[in-house]
Amino acid sequence: MISPELLRRFPFFGQLSEADLKSIAMVCEEQEIKAGTVILEECGVADTFYFLIDGSVDLTYKSEEEFYPKTRKEFDVGEINPGEPFGISALIEPYRLNATARAAKDCRLIAIDAVPLRSLMEEDCHLGYMLLKQISKATMERLANTRILLAAAWAK
Repeated sequence: MISPELLRRFPFFGQLSEADLKSIAMVCEEQEIKAGTVILEECGVADTFYFLIDGSVDLTYKSEEEFYPKTRKEFDVGEINPGEPFGISALIEPYRLNATARAAKDCRLIAIDAVPLRSLMEEDCHLGYMLLKQISKATMERLANTRILLAAAWAK
């Protein structure tokens, strides 16, 4: 459990009531992660939603040809900065990770257990709506950044 005050610092949680913040804080824990540590592994089960407090996290995606497995490549697809969520697949079905997240620097983050968070979202439609609105915004920003990276890769 963390203090609801920690959540309140971030605009992502800005539209939530005091009661909502307390409910979410009950399923959170603060973690410290060393640089180089893999936090999330692509294709794994997405059961934790993260929010970066300090540090930096790199997102990568692996590409592998079906008939030529030795052509496996890893692509940088984004960077998570303080104040941003990641592991958002934990709140979107089918709850599978679509990228690897690795700490680029020592990090401090909020880890939110996604299973009870999803239950809270189902029980309280307003809370669910407010969180999914923020998740959608983060997803669209990440998609736009990925398109820029893809365009740059094609231009080489």
